[in-house]
Amino acid sequence: MIGRVARIAIIAAFLLLLIPALAVPAAAADGNIDKADTAWVLVCTALVFIMTPAVALFYGGMLRKESVLSMLGQSIIVIGIVTVIWVVIGYSLAFGPDMNGVIGGPDFVMLRSVGLTPSPVYATSIPQLEFMMFQGVFAIVTVALILGAVAERMRSKALIVFIVIWSILIYNPIAHWVWGSGGWIGKLGALDFAGGTVVHIASGVSALAAAMVLGKRFTAGDGNDVPHNIPLVILGGALLWVGWFGFNGGSALAANEVAVNAFVVTQIAAATAAVTWGTISWLHLGRPGVLGLITGGIAGLVAITPAAGYVDTTGAIIIGLGAGIFCYLGIIVRRRIRVDDALDVWGIHGVGGTWGAIATGIFATTAVNSAGKNGLLFGGTDLIVSQLIAVAAVWAFAFGATFVLLKAIGKFTELRLNKDEERIGADIIQHGESAYS
Repeated sequence: MIGRVARIAIIAAFLLLLIPALAVPAAAADGNIDKADTAWVLVCTALVFIMTPAVALFYGGMLRKESVLSMLGQSIIVIGIVTVIWVVIGYSLAFGPDMNGVIGGPDFVMLRSVGLTPSPVYATSIPQLEFMMFQGVFAIVTVALILGAVAERMRSKALIVFIVIWSILIYNPIAHWVWGSGGWIGKLGALDFAGGTVVHIASGVSALAAAMVLGKRFTAGDGNDVPHNIPLVILGGALLWVGWFGFNGGSALAANEVAVNAFVVTQIAAATAAVTWGTISWLHLGRPGVLGLITGGIAGLVAITPAAGYVDTTGAIIIGLGAGIFCYLGIIVRRRIRVDDALDVWGIHGVGGTWGAIATGIFATTAVNSAGKNGLLFGGTDLIVSQLIAVAAVWAFAFGATFVLLKAIGKFTELRLNKDEERIGADIIQHGESAYS
């Protein structure tokens, strides 16, 4: 039944795309468009897009060789489904005219009135169509991050239904709360430059809920669940690192000084976190693992994301240092509570995003960005309170809604592979293909 409903919903969405009456022709660009800003954000959009297949490589290398292809396939599924949802309704729900601070209105459904002129609200020097796509690739990678928690055991049918509903009912409201004009978290005064709450806390905490609902992998702990290809992990991690310059630098929405600052502090925080993680691993395990070094770098990238447009280089070093410490501890905690978040999405993105959001309330300074606020270190006390409220709200909503959603889906279809199917591997069982001959 659930499969039939999902197919009908997808077909209906595509049919809507064919109804010209719903679309308004894009207007020609006017003199307000800045060509340098437009070029910069276009490049950054491409960089953020490549992060989704990069996530698949990063995750895939950490899985058994019998499951790597399924991770790559799932990333393509996410790209396809979330793109269509974003165009049809997601952008409107996230960035449409505010409805009581909770969700955007229907004005931009099917991208009505979204054309080649600037948005008077969100991006005044680039076409609104470009802003829409830049935000769209953020929505894509956020969903892709959750895949790491359910790797090797979630059935494709259940995953597709989850992707559709999570994107519409969980990601879009959070994006509107934080970034949408009139969203209640934004009005509260909380800062999130490039997605600490919207992307990383939302995906990381949802990943924790998903891992709890699905339960432990049958293959976990049997000696065969070690990473099968660490060079693949490094390749994916390196592509993520490069893509993150677009993630953070592009969030300035202009080729300006704030973009430069975001670019620089992104590198500083990531490098600091990689060194910190490697040092802790050396002291803890007697060796600095290569997998740990790149994981530390990703943790630093996560943590600097909400702060990139608001903190200086000193703040970036401290944020990177904290990311290496807190995310390392997060993985230890996850193991001790015996939750099989397969690829530690919560430990990196949930914990790292939380630290980054709180650190923004401490280290933000208007000397970097006059549109921001001064954090606790620079005499501001209101911002840290707003950051804590934003973190708590997104944690509660993302975890609770994801937990309930997966429980509900489980009432209609099987959520996970059985023991024999999991041991054979998701590649063969769900795709009929193998990554390696």
